[in-house]
Amino acid sequence: MKKQQIVIGVAAVAIIGLALGWPKIAPMFKGAAAQFPSKDITLIVPYAPGGGTDLTTRAVADEMSKALGKNISVVNTPGASGSVGTINVWNAPHDGYTIMGNGFMSFSSYPVMGYTEQTYRDWNLWITSFSPNVVAVKPDSKYQDISQLIKGLKDNPGNISIGTAGVGTGGHIASEVLKSNLGFTYKHVPYAGGNPAIIAAISGEVEVVPQLSMEMVDMIRGKKLKGLAALTDKPLTIDGADPIPSITQAAPELKSIVPLGEAFGIGVPKDTPADVVKKIDEAFKKAIASDSVKKFAKEKGVEILGYSGDQAQQYVEKLASTVDWALYDGGVAKISPEKFNIKKPTK
Repeated sequence: MKKQQIVIGVAAVAIIGLALGWPKIAPMFKGAAAQFPSKDITLIVPYAPGGGTDLTTRAVADEMSKALGKNISVVNTPGASGSVGTINVWNAPHDGYTIMGNGFMSFSSYPVMGYTEQTYRDWNLWITSFSPNVVAVKPDSKYQDISQLIKGLKDNPGNISIGTAGVGTGGHIASEVLKSNLGFTYKHVPYAGGNPAIIAAISGEVEVVPQLSMEMVDMIRGKKLKGLAALTDKPLTIDGADPIPSITQAAPELKSIVPLGEAFGIGVPKDTPADVVKKIDEAFKKAIASDSVKKFAKEKGVEILGYSGDQAQQYVEKLASTVDWALYDGGVAKISPEKFNIKKPTK
């Protein structure tokens, strides 16, 4: 009788465990049998419409939907530097029908910022394109080249205002990386998005804006902003605008951390069925090679990367090393990257 009770108890625990874990493990049983995709797909962008992540993701999603033969609906779910939407993807069934779109600079910082328990190593990633940070000012600014600005930042600690899209966003992270490597302090002025920060720089509300090139491309072409330096290893060429010097020309010590900017792409959890991941990979590669995505990249002044698999993981691994340690050393992140075995970059 006692043995029978033990068996019943063990069976009950197993059934409860199976029920709780079923949303995650169900795809393992039926994902391979069902032809993916058999229904429409949701792609969650964890930022507001109109930003770099949103625009890039929509351009790629349109082409991927053609390759997959199903509609891909883009849903914007902003909050906490993109971590809210990212967590929504993680909590959905890992079956390929809920995909994350993101910018990997912010994405790689989520663990040290305390936003997610998972790291980038828990995801299959595909990287579409890269848009570098550009340090820009008003055309009539007293800082007419990046050397003058760096000297001004060092000579006036904490006084020069830098406007960004908010704490933990690409512009803020770039500012912290420069601060950590060049040894200056600044007055951070966060805004609710890249566009408000750019407008603030144009109006003179802040002295400097370090947002992404694709966010400022029209203002640079229209000479409403002057690009002092791109966080690239070579001058940044944008159609219809003067080349923007690489920051390494004035600060060679930054060669180890450039290029720095936002790499946009998509992802699904690592335990998504292999056959589903393969289908997503095939659709992604077709989208990257499409004329419409190439046209989008040219108009926005971004570089198409098209990374997947190990190449994408290695890219984000290096990015996380630069970003996470800069945030931690600067006191922005409270959790040490060591906890996640993220190596400190060598200078």
